[in-house]
Amino acid sequence: MSPVNQLELTASILEIDALRYTPSGLPAVNARLEHDSQIPEVGQVRQVKAIVKSVAFGSVAEQLARQNIGSNWNFKGFVATPRGAKHVVFHIQEFVQK
Repeated sequence: MSPVNQLELTASILEIDALRYTPSGLPAVNARLEHDSQIPEVGQVRQVKAIVKSVAFGSVAEQLARQNIGSNWNFKGFVATPRGAKHVVFHIQEFVQK
């Protein structure tokens, strides 16, 4: 069985940076997403809040850059740690309206 690195997250857009372009000309955008839910854990209901650093590239970046702050979406992608960083970043590969 091959390793799996997939993340599916329902979240609202907290911040979106300006659309930029990589040195190779690929559109890119950084965003922060906010997740808020109640999750059962060890027989208790836990209130879960998380702010997630995210990035999107290509047509997904162009689409994300046009969305409204506070709008809710279902995001899919994977996580990776940038070179020299100590935290993971969610790489958004697709998203649909919640």
